[in-house]
Amino acid sequence: MNELALWRRVSAEFIGSAFLAAVVIGSGIAARQLSPGNIGLELLENAAATAAGLYALILMVGPVSGAHFNPVVSFVDASFGGLKWRDALLYLPAQVAGCCGGAVVANLMFSKAAVSISTHHRASGAHFLSEVVATLGLILVIFALARSGRGSSAAAAAVGSYIGAAYFFTSSTSFANPAISVGRMLSDTFAGIAPSSVPVFVAAQIVGGLLAYGVIMVLYPGVTKAEAADVVVPHQLHPNSEVTP
Repeated sequence: MNELALWRRVSAEFIGSAFLAAVVIGSGIAARQLSPGNIGLELLENAAATAAGLYALILMVGPVSGAHFNPVVSFVDASFGGLKWRDALLYLPAQVAGCCGGAVVANLMFSKAAVSISTHHRASGAHFLSEVVATLGLILVIFALARSGRGSSAAAAAVGSYIGAAYFFTSSTSFANPAISVGRMLSDTFAGIAPSSVPVFVAAQIVGGLLAYGVIMVLYPGVTKAEAADVVVPHQLHPNSEVTP
């Protein structure tokens, strides 16, 4: 695998993560403006936009990088041999930088300051448990799809649907992603999170990822490197194949 092809995949992770943050934060701002004072409707609008956007984004960059957008997904994938550890380490800063950039763009699109540190405190025991459960479920959905060999459309729909549902069945509204947790602290809006809450969320997400790894080993002990490499979307440009950029 040549280096140019690797950077092509890293770029896909950056771009996809940036769009993801813009979708999450931008739809949160729009929901607050469209339905002021109606928290339930605001959350529904935010969740629906995120689910639909995630579906499209996975299809958009999945064939290039796998559409992880999430360091936990990348590191669990690397643990199963579907992604080289070097690649996972390069995905991480691209995902974080992309989410931060997407947050800035979302702020600017709604005529807000490019960076406004969130004051939305979310750290509590219930939030910690919610993020563990949300991340555990997300990783299980992703690797169950890889194990069963379903197509890219099914993978995108399942991941988008799970995140959309988890907005409502978790008290944390299911961040389930350290990169988006960092990005969302840059927007003092409906979808933001205070910096002091981010370490709690990231710790919970790591715990959820570790638990998911153990559960996958129990439920799908025969996961092969090829199956692991099809996370989130089966690669047309496979990360461990010899391709020319």
